[in-house]
Amino acid sequence: MSDNPSFVLEGILDATFQQMPVPEIDANEVLVEVKKTGICGTDVRSCARITTHLFQVHFLVHGHVGDFIVEKPMVLGHESAGVVAKVGPSVTNVKVGDRVAIEPATTCRKCEACKEGRYQICPDIVCAATPPTDGTLSRYYRLPSDLAYPLPPNLNLEEGAMMEPLSVAVHAVSKLGALRSNQSVAVFGCGPVGLLCMAVAKALGASRVVAVDIVPSRLEFAKAYAATDVFLPPPMEKDESRVAFSIRNAQAMKEKLRIADRGPQAIDLVLDASGAEVSIQTGIRITKSGGTFVQVGMGNPNVNIDMFVVIGKELVIKGSFRYGPGDYPLAIALAASGKVDVKPLVSHRFPFTQAREAFETTRNGKSPDGKGVIKVMISGPDVDLNEM
Repeated sequence: MSDNPSFVLEGILDATFQQMPVPEIDANEVLVEVKKTGICGTDVRSCARITTHLFQVHFLVHGHVGDFIVEKPMVLGHESAGVVAKVGPSVTNVKVGDRVAIEPATTCRKCEACKEGRYQICPDIVCAATPPTDGTLSRYYRLPSDLAYPLPPNLNLEEGAMMEPLSVAVHAVSKLGALRSNQSVAVFGCGPVGLLCMAVAKALGASRVVAVDIVPSRLEFAKAYAATDVFLPPPMEKDESRVAFSIRNAQAMKEKLRIADRGPQAIDLVLDASGAEVSIQTGIRITKSGGTFVQVGMGNPNVNIDMFVVIGKELVIKGSFRYGPGDYPLAIALAASGKVDVKPLVSHRFPFTQAREAFETTRNGKSPDGKGVIKVMISGPDVDLNEM
């Protein structure tokens, strides 16, 4: 257990394969041999700007996400699953050989947020592949044992890696959106997180799931996957401001899909998984009076919002950050029961030795053969692409 090849970000658009030390574990920790890792947009940004929960793409291209700046070499990756290779002497919930999904963030467990059950906003949270902390694109990854979730027999390791973005969707839809059966939902952005938000809403009994995107092929996929309705926004007119466009766009959406401000045709919950300013502006305008708007995607941090609409409709607006207590278990339960199928989202697969090509494909949004990217999956070192 001395060989630990890793995919390391050195600088903007500069990532290399390096041997890293095998992590030493504490009494309550486990060492996981990583088998599958999905690429999140933030992975690529660290190394171009791509939104909709694209942290790792952002690190690759820009060297930072918000205030998190890559100042020294850092292992990328945080959407992972693998097999437990070693356990600390106090670990009782998993054993060597167990297949597990990795929740890639640790917290202090002592602060007010942690004690309130909102550990995702712990001021001392340490997240994988968020500077300066190394991520999971290595042979081995160390974590507290309670953040290694055993996978049921009917879920493979690739599906296990998808539990991270699915937990993001569970947190946004179930916990923050508080979706109830027979309510209506609209989701802006048909990337992986947006699609999973739709799937979670459908699984929880939403009567209507509206998908919004500017790419027709993504809308086609959304309709086949989880959406009941789709909407393709009209193009912006010459010299039209974003605010003017959002007003026109919201009106067009209401007319085409017969969306009302109140009653059974109203949209109870709107989630933006795009981060685009016009999507946020449009989403607030189509949310029903007294409804809820949840911001999931990251884009321009400075967005113009019509506060008269927010106040006049008494909207509840929430920001969604990662996931919290209970989100991973619910994500696994939804997938294991067949209520959410994550397999169709994996569009491209690469061996570990082609991690650079995997990131480049994600950054370009399509592979050289023209196939559009939804989720790119990288196998661990010496792991066969077909090993699930």
